[in-house]
Amino acid sequence: MQISQRVFLVTGSGNGIGREVALALLAKGARVAGADLSAEGLAETARLAGAGDRFSTHLLDVSDLAAVEGVVAAVIEAHGHLDGLVNVAGIIQPFVAVKDLDRRVIETVMAVNFWGVVNTTTTALPLLLARPEAAILNVSSMGAFVAVPGQTLYGASKAAVSQFTAGLQAELRDTGVQVCLVMPGGVATAIAENSGADTQVMDAADAPMQLTSPAEAARQIVEGIEKGSRRGLIGKDAKALDWLTRLMPTRANALVAKKLASLVE
Repeated sequence: MQISQRVFLVTGSGNGIGREVALALLAKGARVAGADLSAEGLAETARLAGAGDRFSTHLLDVSDLAAVEGVVAAVIEAHGHLDGLVNVAGIIQPFVAVKDLDRRVIETVMAVNFWGVVNTTTTALPLLLARPEAAILNVSSMGAFVAVPGQTLYGASKAAVSQFTAGLQAELRDTGVQVCLVMPGGVATAIAENSGADTQVMDAADAPMQLTSPAEAARQIVEGIEKGSRRGLIGKDAKALDWLTRLMPTRANALVAKKLASLVE
């Protein structure tokens, strides 16, 4: 898919991977509507972009369907149409076992990570189908195919995103809307801090493999949009664990659980 002159809505663009995706799309000549919960984060992305009216900012809680519908309408008002949706916004859970996880946290993780993707997709899809060519890219996680201790609900929410995306690929295969699933491993973002999780524990989880930079993750995401890729793995850790789980799924989960057991007290 051509990037230049196209309009993209990028969720989570106030920091981390989402910010870098917005900047990368702008660098290739796109118009970008950046959506995030943080006004300060969006303002910083706008400052870094220096793209004038090619970058619009939209405060958004993706778990709020009415808010999503309002933002999509605002994107059309600002840019005239919509060619692409990049769902990056997401949170992790505190590093605790399911038995110790507050019900409100469970619901919030699912609301943001899964229902947020559903909300933006179902709202934007009629607009995307009306374009000559369009794209949806959903960011899942390697946590969708390998269980990380203390991140069971996070993994479940990302697995739901993966299956939702697979269904979209099947349903939209004969349309002009390409659908891509991206599954990153450890990326050096502030997701733990933004999610209210223990950042020291997060560092311990990431320690076994070198983290991918947000800019590199964004480069691969934008490249996936350009090439019309259906699935992408980001980071050596995601690629290694994807291979391991395909080769021996039960043993792979047991190995990861043992190695990272210290994440959950």
